[in-house]
Amino acid sequence: MKKIGFLSFGHWSPSPQSGTRSGADALLQSMALAVAAEELGADGAYFRVHHFARQLASPFPLLAAAGAKTRRIELGTAVIDMRYENPLYMAEDAGAADLIAGGRLQLGISRGSPEQVIDGWRYFGYVPEEGKSDADMARRHSEIFLDLLRGEGFAQPNPRAMFPNPPGLLRLEPFSAGLRERIWWGAATDATAIWAAKLGMNLQSSTLKFDETGEPLHVQQAKQIRAYRAAWKEAGHAREPRVSVSRSIFALVNDMDRAYFGGSEGEDHFGYIEPEKRAVFGRTYAAEPDRLVEQLREDEAIAEADTLLLTVPNQLGVDYNAHVIESILKHVAPALGWR
Repeated sequence: MKKIGFLSFGHWSPSPQSGTRSGADALLQSMALAVAAEELGADGAYFRVHHFARQLASPFPLLAAAGAKTRRIELGTAVIDMRYENPLYMAEDAGAADLIAGGRLQLGISRGSPEQVIDGWRYFGYVPEEGKSDADMARRHSEIFLDLLRGEGFAQPNPRAMFPNPPGLLRLEPFSAGLRERIWWGAATDATAIWAAKLGMNLQSSTLKFDETGEPLHVQQAKQIRAYRAAWKEAGHAREPRVSVSRSIFALVNDMDRAYFGGSEGEDHFGYIEPEKRAVFGRTYAAEPDRLVEQLREDEAIAEADTLLLTVPNQLGVDYNAHVIESILKHVAPALGWR
């Protein structure tokens, strides 16, 4: 059995060819797809965060709204770029959204990816400390955020406060118990996966990672996951961790599927997303269901993970993306023992 969800970047474009032509469209359609996915029996609705782009950016209003419209499905991010975040304000937003959703948030956070603008986090008021990198800053913000989610008091109360305070030091409110265990780290390397395990975060591994061995993505990811689990065990955490991988998977069951994805290349690609950092980009799986089942059986990382996130082409509209999800749940997942 696997949890199966979707991952949307929430792209929008005013082009007549796009089914998502504005920021409002991207947000409202994301909510609608979360509702549709829940009705279909999917397990998760996840959203990517990109700043300065025609994509989803501020996740908590969306997560709160989707939480109010759904009852069962997990709602998450993959991922929030922590270079841009004020950990204290984020802890309040996350606590509020999680309470609205009834404890269903699964928040993926990370150092982030190459951006639309140069050093965009500077416009948000964040600058790395002397001798530190932006990645160091993201990890420091993450550590502060994790500490805040423990719910321990740290702020000295005002003796002449407007409203009565509980005894002792004060924590941020609203506090949502259990959210600390539902934080994931999006790791692009084995080293950051091991770091996440030590801190007790779940692991998200995307459709790309930095190339560390020259092997196919799924092989490198499987090794990353095994290293993460070994580090988790060594850290002595009481609970079992969760691990997700993202994939572009399309079951070709009708002419529209074949028109959109019938010519997709079934190979990994190697390239550079940052200077001097070679990355491996995962293939797109697109085939008739029986052939798709055979291909996915060979994916070592999917086999290692407990959660699979299906990247969806959101600009093709809610109905078509619901069909993409349903096709996997109906024609592929049962044959692989995921359902």
